[in-house]
Amino acid sequence: MYRYDEFDHAFVSGRVEQFRDQVERRLSGELAEDAFKPLRLMNGVYLQLHAYMLRVAIPYGTLNSKQMRMLAHIGRKYDRGYGHFTTRQNIQYNWPKLSDTPDILAELASVEMHALQTSGNCIRNVTADHFAGAAADEVADPRPYAEILRQWSSVHPEFSFLPRKFKIAVTGAERDRAAIQVHDIGLHLKKNDKGEIGFAVYVGGGQGRTPLIAKKIKDFLPEQDLLSYITAIMRVYNLHGRRDNKYKARIKILVHETGVEELTRQVDEEFAHLQETELKLPESDVAAITAYFAPPALPARAEGWAELAGWKKQDKAFARWVNQNVQPHKHPDYGMVTISLKPIGGIPGDASDVQMDVIADLAEEFGNDEIRISHEQNVIFPHVALADLEPLYRALTAHGLETANSNLITDIIACPGLDYCALANARSIPVAQEISTRFGAPERQAEIGELKIKISGCINACGHHHVGHIGLLGVEKKGAELYQITLGGSGDEHTSIGEIIGRGFEPSKVTDAIETIVDTYLGLRQSKDEKFLDAYRRVGPQPFKEALYGDAKAEAA
Repeated sequence: MYRYDEFDHAFVSGRVEQFRDQVERRLSGELAEDAFKPLRLMNGVYLQLHAYMLRVAIPYGTLNSKQMRMLAHIGRKYDRGYGHFTTRQNIQYNWPKLSDTPDILAELASVEMHALQTSGNCIRNVTADHFAGAAADEVADPRPYAEILRQWSSVHPEFSFLPRKFKIAVTGAERDRAAIQVHDIGLHLKKNDKGEIGFAVYVGGGQGRTPLIAKKIKDFLPEQDLLSYITAIMRVYNLHGRRDNKYKARIKILVHETGVEELTRQVDEEFAHLQETELKLPESDVAAITAYFAPPALPARAEGWAELAGWKKQDKAFARWVNQNVQPHKHPDYGMVTISLKPIGGIPGDASDVQMDVIADLAEEFGNDEIRISHEQNVIFPHVALADLEPLYRALTAHGLETANSNLITDIIACPGLDYCALANARSIPVAQEISTRFGAPERQAEIGELKIKISGCINACGHHHVGHIGLLGVEKKGAELYQITLGGSGDEHTSIGEIIGRGFEPSKVTDAIETIVDTYLGLRQSKDEKFLDAYRRVGPQPFKEALYGDAKAEAA
């Protein structure tokens, strides 16, 4: 993973001290909240419903055990003993004191972490495939390019005050595990006929109030043109993006209103002026950063195959965990392990300080000291020998981290909702907990198969409900919480926005509605191999509407 150089250390430390002065002036009354707000947001500090919240960047979801231990320490010392991992591969602390935030940032800086640009109208944390550098279907590791974009965009003087927040995602595999088509810019690493690295460039995706799928504006952008072309996109957006209406300020609205052909023309025109400038990426610079992400030396561990087969025969729970939470690695003797932060009946994405310390210890012992955070709010060990899966599982089990539900119905994405967020209209956490509890039996989950439920407490869609196979949106109607259901969404390489199925459901009736949807799917699927999303795309919404509403007219909430 990338390591700070002298400039990085000086830069981050300087920003910490600058923010310390700003906090002191705010606490003394010298700075009013209106003046302080943009300053704290640029350092990841929000004012939530009950307290301040600090959002810490985990660039492209990659960290090591030392950094994870620091996250545990911060949760223990400055919060209430836990942290919440988010869909942006970040971590949030919900209860820090404002007076403590400079100290937290200083401690983060000591392990090469920061909270810069985790909020504000700037380029946010660049995200990537959580299996990057390990996946068998990978063309190239996307993280070096995410790091290049991070360095280029950090406190960029031209792009620090954009019309609205801006999100970039990068993937380098056949399967899109980074949801690039619902980002402001999505980059798909690929090779041309000559074997040269480049990018398919998607622009104008996003969720929220107006969910839109990104448009491909470049099929193959050569590697050396990455920064000049992205700069061209940013300049067109910065110039023409709406600043008069925050609900229409995202680049997706600009793409929609301008038209993809005209926007592409404007980007190409600006790119022509930038292509041969200092923004062209030298091969030596790409090579230097790529070297930081060289895969670990993985010795052959062929004995793991026989040992794994024996362990699976002896322990059904272990076999279930391997089958669900371990994916093939590009090295045949290794696997990519998902550590679920979705215990049955638990809060999606939360990890205690003790659990974070355990994860750090196990990453050192079994995972080549590499940890990833997925946008699905789970933890990944990308390089684990098959021979080490059984002792790893035993250690996880001792701390409630062995849930075998990756990609199943209880692997729910949920935002903090009205329990924490001042913007939310409804709670997300209790709904997720009730659904998880209802469907928690392993046999029930196995029968249903792959099914992604995603829950947002408001239209801002932090829980990615638009791209859930089943999406839940919390709304407020006549002073009461209500949940609107969407079906058929997906955030993979076949991205789709879910369809609103009908009128919303009261909190007490949501889980029953989900069960009706699931039972309807089980009754109409053509075989046990037909996944929920495939069945929905085959039959459409009508069978589900009839099951939920009968002959009554289904009116959208």
